Amino acid sequence: TDTHYDAVEPIMDELRRNCIAMNLPVRSMEIEMGPSQFEFTFGPADPLTHADNVIMFRTMVKEVCARQGLHATFMCQPNVPNAAASGWHLHQSLVDKKTGRNLMIPKEVGELSPEASSWIAGLLAHAAESCLLTTPTVNGYKRYKPNQLAPDRILWGRDNRGAMIRGLMSPENPASRIENRVAETTANPYFFFASQILSGLDGLISNLSAPEPVETPYSFDAQKLPDSLLSAIDLFEASPLYRKTLGHEFVDYITTLKRAEWDRYHREVSEWEQNEYFGLF
Repeated sequence: TDTHYDAVEPIMDELRRNCIAMNLPVRSMEIEMGPSQFEFTFGPADPLTHADNVIMFRTMVKEVCARQGLHATFMCQPNVPNAAASGWHLHQSLVDKKTGRNLMIPKEVGELSPEASSWIAGLLAHAAESCLLTTPTVNGYKRYKPNQLAPDRILWGRDNRGAMIRGLMSPENPASRIENRVAETTANPYFFFASQILSGLDGLISNLSAPEPVETPYSFDAQKLPDSLLSAIDLFEASPLYRKTLGHEFVDYITTLKRAEWDRYHREVSEWEQNEYFGLF
């Protein structure tokens, strides 16, 4: 796409104008690695405001593109030549309500604040069981591949785009924060953000400590992320954290819906199966 700036500029400018008209706090727009793939970044906001903005943004993008005779998709891994998977990288920080202080700013270079350490530890501890909320489609699990600037296992690293959690913290950085790179772009923002808040809070309440950061995220011996929607369903269904915080009815309802989605997918004869077996046997 980076060789076709002139071709994509009209629709990108139209999207920019609509973002401004809707007061959506888009900070940047840029061309990404895949064909007709673009990244939009948003300014910081509280979770509920940001979730509302995401819903409005996705709806606006699809409708504006449709008026131009184009189809916009937030599908994670579309079946087009040279496609690159799309992820949702969520930056997170903690602020003291009384003082306004960013609790993720460390005192020394190379250290973590106690709050940042516990928050990261909570996200790591509950990452696998949270995947149904961060990566809710069959297609999304095709993104968890090594050496694709996407995570495939549960770990964190300092400013490392291959790690699930990317630490961006230093004593002189007032915007110290972490970035969770686990989610796909189809995720329900309310469910996604809830998973982060509940996991991080559990880390704080349980006084968990983050492990050492990893430099080689694709070769480090760490727990892998779920490899399928079915695995994510099973993990979420068995989660004590989500049954306690979200309730049995919510967990059972979501897993029932998602098992039906998995069953529809599993019953479908794929193009790969047809090509592999139809002529061979």
